[in-house]
Amino acid sequence: MKTLVIAEKPSVGRDIARVLGCKKASDGALEGEKYIVTWGLGHLVELADPEGYDPKYKEWKLEQLPMMPEPFKLEVIGQTAKQYKIVKNQIHRKDVGEIVIATDAGREGELVARLILKKAGAEKPLKRLWISSVTDKAIREGFAHLRSGKEYGPLYDAAMCRAEADWLVGINATRALTCKYNAQLSCGRVQTPTLAIIARREKDIREFVPKPYYGLTAYGTPGVTLSWRDKSSGSYRSFDRNRINELEKRLRGQDGVVTEVKRTAKKTAAPLLYDLTELQRDANRRFHYSAKETLSIMQRLYENHKVLTYPRTDSRYLSSDIVPTIKERLKACGTGPYRKLAGKLAAQTFSPKASFVNDAKVTDHHAIIPTEQFVSLEHMTIDERRIYDLVVRRFLAVLYPPYEYEQVSLTVDIGGEQFAAGGRTVKASGWKEVYETGEESWEDEEENRDYEAGKAVREQKLPSIQQGDRFTKLNFTVTEGKTKPPAPFTEATLLSAMENPVAYMESGDKAMAKTLGETGGLGTVATRADIIEKLFKSFLLEKRGEDIFLTSKAKQLLELVPEDLRKPELTADWEMRLSKIARGELKRGAFMKDIRGYTVDLIGQIKAGEGTFRHDNLTNKKCPNCGKRLLAVKGKNSEMLVCQDRECGYRETVSRTSNARCPKCHKKMELRGKGDGQIFVCRCGYKEKLSSFQERRKKEGAGVSKRDVAKYLNQQKKEAEAPLNNAFADAFAKLKL
Repeated sequence: MKTLVIAEKPSVGRDIARVLGCKKASDGALEGEKYIVTWGLGHLVELADPEGYDPKYKEWKLEQLPMMPEPFKLEVIGQTAKQYKIVKNQIHRKDVGEIVIATDAGREGELVARLILKKAGAEKPLKRLWISSVTDKAIREGFAHLRSGKEYGPLYDAAMCRAEADWLVGINATRALTCKYNAQLSCGRVQTPTLAIIARREKDIREFVPKPYYGLTAYGTPGVTLSWRDKSSGSYRSFDRNRINELEKRLRGQDGVVTEVKRTAKKTAAPLLYDLTELQRDANRRFHYSAKETLSIMQRLYENHKVLTYPRTDSRYLSSDIVPTIKERLKACGTGPYRKLAGKLAAQTFSPKASFVNDAKVTDHHAIIPTEQFVSLEHMTIDERRIYDLVVRRFLAVLYPPYEYEQVSLTVDIGGEQFAAGGRTVKASGWKEVYETGEESWEDEEENRDYEAGKAVREQKLPSIQQGDRFTKLNFTVTEGKTKPPAPFTEATLLSAMENPVAYMESGDKAMAKTLGETGGLGTVATRADIIEKLFKSFLLEKRGEDIFLTSKAKQLLELVPEDLRKPELTADWEMRLSKIARGELKRGAFMKDIRGYTVDLIGQIKAGEGTFRHDNLTNKKCPNCGKRLLAVKGKNSEMLVCQDRECGYRETVSRTSNARCPKCHKKMELRGKGDGQIFVCRCGYKEKLSSFQERRKKEGAGVSKRDVAKYLNQQKKEAEAPLNNAFADAFAKLKL
């Protein structure tokens, strides 16, 4: 008898087949003496759409809601039906005795395989391959330690509960809002509180009143800048201008005396290893990659190059069983710019008690680190090199010793007032040696964005100074500034807010805040990128530069949805209970009973709503299909015209950011129009027809490539064909909401 192995994607399936010696190729599968390897194309099976239960649901009507399937039906996804049939045939082969689930090792990966097996009516014994990388070594070791499929039954239950609950709440609420207000409105338990977080930030910015503040600096002999410090509060600034002006007048001509010289030896450990969210934050800050782009690049490094471990992890630690493999990983990544850095660690031994090792903080997968696969950097794109570089340097950094320095703090008395200065002397560069351009700025932008008084003073190079030394010939300068409002969200800071939304909660519920912290906030590391993308595609978010703002549509939506759906507490409660189901501590029936009750209440609230929705972005241009006026909307990287009728679905791209550089100011230009009339436009006022641009490029050898232009045109085509609303999950992408 043979064993059937079901992978999630063809690339992983072929890798597994190679390791298992399956060389005989057939359509959608590879076969050997003992194993048959086949694969999905991501999801092959999904929960049925509403019309799959009753044809009447093809037409959206408020009186038909809520729709409450019992039981839920499964349907084969049309685009991948051919591969599903191949997998089903392999499942029912008489010479197949058992099945190995080899999909991604996580909740959604479990769902991918189990839905296929359930739809196909599989009843054969199950085993589970659970690995964190797809190197040959990891695959061999994984098959040597296969686990019983029964162990993952609770994980499957949790995945099904999540999918069914999202169907009930997401599809019903989206249809109810759309029908009630005659507008394309989508909502959900993660999307809507994410919008509410952004709304809260915009409110804080709007209501912020700048407040002027003042400080006083002194400079003299020896050449050190001193900063006034309030004796009572320790603050380096005052909101009382008269006080600072009077101090400046009173202290003129006075000398200072050093009252204290404090030297403190300090150590700073390297930042923790990357989980997916932290990596997405860093990539957005450094390279302006979206969360979705970073995950896509990571997926290639994991699946195709096999040089990094599983990307969809929420842990920033390693488990103790990984420690013996560190040296092999160092050898594999110790090439090119990392050869010297990795070489310094070759003779070291690494302890399971190291600060970056913690079994209790590793759930399904450990932090993202290099694999034991040797690296060919020349085969990577520039984007892949950048992400790989971030991960490798972070991995090397945690293995290096701490950064050590001596912090020197001076306190100087001038006329009874306290002034301060400080500096540091590096004793050992430690992990900072890994970063060629100096200290890695991994800290949260929110913590460093505002005025940090005294910073320049504390980082001076100080001469040798002793207690009792005098400062003479002092010149005083009054400094001033204004308090700043919170910064608008970028993708990096929005990811932080989704991961830890407690600070943005309005309820003040401490117990729920604790639960939010334990369950990882809004969404999961695997879904946050998709959620942000969906909010852009539904025209609920727009970008201005790198900053993210709500559209008018999103602001109105938040006024129309029931209050419960705006709060992150709902997601916190769901995720906490789903985690209990995955651990076998809660039955799925109890959870789904509550979700059904909640859905009935939610739709009742929407039906009883008294608000109105007004399109304030109507243009005078009419839809060529139905004749209704088009809406002007902003996508993530484009401006578009879309039909206000959700059933029509017409859209056209007006302009899109391109890679073409302006010959005058060298900034990226927008490509506007369509067909032969397309034109590049720059913010500086420069304009150039696409045809002229292409001619100039031939002569000068500058600008974008044919590939860039083709990519843009292809994207236009995709957008024209895509549905207007991606309501809740990829499974619903085909709905014309």
